[in-house]
Amino acid sequence: MNIFEIKEDFLLNGEPFKILSGAIHYFRVDPSDWYHSLYNLKALGFNTVETYVPWNLHEPKKNEFCFDGILDLERFLTTAQELGLYAIVRPSPYICAEWEFGGFPAWLLNEPIRIRSNETTFLKHVADYYDVLMNKIVPHQFTNGGNILMIQVENEYGSYGEDKAYLRSIRDLMSGRGITVPFFTSDGPWRATLRAGSMIDEDILVTGNFGSKAKENFASMQRFFDEHDKKWPLMCMEFWDGWFNRWKEPIIQRDPQELAEAVREVLVQGSINLYMFHGGTNFGFMNGCSARGAIDLPQITSYDYGAPLNEQGNPTEKYFALQKMIRENFPEIQQMTPLIKPSLEKKNIPLTEKVSLFATLTTISEPIQSKYPQTMEELGQNTGYLLYRTMLEKDGEEERLRVIDGRDRSHFFVNQELQATQYQTEIGEDINLSMTQENNQIDILIENMGRVNYGHKLFAETQKKGIRTGVMADLHFVTNWEQYCLPLDSCEKVDYSNEWQPNQPSFYRYETTLDEIEDCFIDLSKFGKGVVFVNQTNIGRFWEVGPTLSLYIPKGLLTKGINEIVIFETEGTYQPEIQLIKEPLYKEMKEG
Repeated sequence: MNIFEIKEDFLLNGEPFKILSGAIHYFRVDPSDWYHSLYNLKALGFNTVETYVPWNLHEPKKNEFCFDGILDLERFLTTAQELGLYAIVRPSPYICAEWEFGGFPAWLLNEPIRIRSNETTFLKHVADYYDVLMNKIVPHQFTNGGNILMIQVENEYGSYGEDKAYLRSIRDLMSGRGITVPFFTSDGPWRATLRAGSMIDEDILVTGNFGSKAKENFASMQRFFDEHDKKWPLMCMEFWDGWFNRWKEPIIQRDPQELAEAVREVLVQGSINLYMFHGGTNFGFMNGCSARGAIDLPQITSYDYGAPLNEQGNPTEKYFALQKMIRENFPEIQQMTPLIKPSLEKKNIPLTEKVSLFATLTTISEPIQSKYPQTMEELGQNTGYLLYRTMLEKDGEEERLRVIDGRDRSHFFVNQELQATQYQTEIGEDINLSMTQENNQIDILIENMGRVNYGHKLFAETQKKGIRTGVMADLHFVTNWEQYCLPLDSCEKVDYSNEWQPNQPSFYRYETTLDEIEDCFIDLSKFGKGVVFVNQTNIGRFWEVGPTLSLYIPKGLLTKGINEIVIFETEGTYQPEIQLIKEPLYKEMKEG
């Protein structure tokens, strides 16, 4: 029988075992590339892959579950095992991960609950989810002949709460559904977070998350162990080898040689999980958001992270620096030559059709009537856009209008002409205009740019998207609204036979024939803001503010023959031709 134990060392079937792990999130990598990324992890000499499990993708609507395609966790684990890799799985309700809402499904916002607490209704939702999820995980445990060595109870809980009853409940929900491999928690390496977030009194392994100064951080963890008379191996569960990036900010860099030395310092004392090994992509609307005071700062589509494998999955300078460090300091570790994928280039792909959002609105969405505007969550929508529509009488030569309490970004139209674009703190400011008609159509397009993934604002009212209070004309709230939900999971119902008008949000359809398929990037440097669909798959957001000016297209989304690319653009900017390029494109930005 296979046994993995945690004593003074990690023991694999009774023998000491140093965990050399790298994070690869299956849901951020096209399934056609799982083997490539996992092979490159093995080639570096590592023996384990770590992944989170995102609740919001697996249960996007209450009691509706999805585990196929890019969400086929079992296939991912099997692929890793076939390559000889063990696995660490982190199926906690909350994952952070710079992921939309930290992995929580948006429908929880409709419920009067307290997340990450021992509250009955919240735990019932977790239990319903685990009824399905654990059936996918249990067969892959090491004790059952699979490759999963450890399971995480909760994620950096010491940076959020200290409810030990809640932690025990999550542990019990997992163990009651068949989890038998060891549990662990991961937190910041200082005492306050370890004390609040760990289950050390339950004899559950404590691991730390940090990206440098291993001696100091491991010493802090060791002191905490000593307080509780624990003789455990030291492990950094998230060694941050790079960092995530936000819109309007320069790409964060880390020197490869400095990283290699910092990793060596960890390996001298303990085990490691590189976060990330392959970052991948926040496809669709799954980017997370940072909270800074009153402002939420959404992250970009690329989750390249400055990792040893780039967004495409190919080795970087960091990979080769780590490879050299391991070869020189740990010669007993076997390495192989990594795989490198080619890219394609296709220039001057012509625009074939275009249509304004207003002209095709009723083919892609059905109106929902209400007296006052409803939020995205009240309308049963998780992510994407919402269009609010009403009619307004002209009261004077100049009108004063305001959107009260809306998130995140608003385009305000009168008779389909743009009057104002507002973002977060600007929403609520006066929109002064003159109306040309006695009765006027008001359209407000709201974009949900991502919910926060970390900190005290996780379940705040600000994470409800759309218009939360209402729209005021003069000093009164306007009533009688139509709402058009635009989740934009695909764009197959767009009707291009209708008209296009300049300076309106619009869909632009391009078509190209490919004789061979490889990875590529789409150049979006001459577009404003929006999302891109490749053969009906939403590959993510773009924005001219940078730092990225392209989006990654994995070859798994392309086909030999005709391929369709649709760009939904909200700023009124488009091009008669688009380019597929071999490398990502960045905007020159200065620090500070």
